[in-house]
Amino acid sequence: MWPQSEPTQELLAGAKQGDSAAVNNLMDRHRDSLRRMVQMRLDHKVQRRVDVSDVVQDVLVEANRRLQDYIANPVMPFHLWLRQIAQDRIIDAHRRHRGSAKRSVDREQPMLVAGADDHSTMQLAAQLCDPQMTPGAAATQKEMVQAVELAITKLDDVDCEIIIMRHFEQLSNQEIAQALGLTEPAASMRYLRAIKRLRALLNEGADSS
Repeated sequence: MWPQSEPTQELLAGAKQGDSAAVNNLMDRHRDSLRRMVQMRLDHKVQRRVDVSDVVQDVLVEANRRLQDYIANPVMPFHLWLRQIAQDRIIDAHRRHRGSAKRSVDREQPMLVAGADDHSTMQLAAQLCDPQMTPGAAATQKEMVQAVELAITKLDDVDCEIIIMRHFEQLSNQEIAQALGLTEPAASMRYLRAIKRLRALLNEGADSS
């Protein structure tokens, strides 16, 4: 879901030369991806109190402020650096609104995974289920999407994060390893464990139905 790296590199080169238009274009072309990333990670209860657009804007302002430092030492791809800033902002929002106001927040009704599009969820469902069992009817596909999203919300934070990174952000195993500070084999093993747990949760849900 993140923009292609080649145009990003061209804009970074322009930003390095002090081109303000390149900086603005760089931030704008990552805005939609950043919004989806924040939507998928900002607690659905907290989203009733914190506007996703405000979080995204805060991230872009901070990225703009720190951009020349990044350009001088680009330790990771730009989109991974940008989402790292977003993660910090999300953690801050959770601390404020699930800490000081946890009791009132927890009274609110839960929702399914925010920001997850049906196409990505169906692709994940097809991987988890027997291909011959994958339904064609639109109504049944919707049920399957809801079942997968609900199962994801039951995963622990570590498993949920790597599933979202792989299937909804569409990050490669190499990018996930960089973002999480893991080796590529370790990132791959973590992903396989998460898929195994997600499949087990889906089977439990099917059995209870």
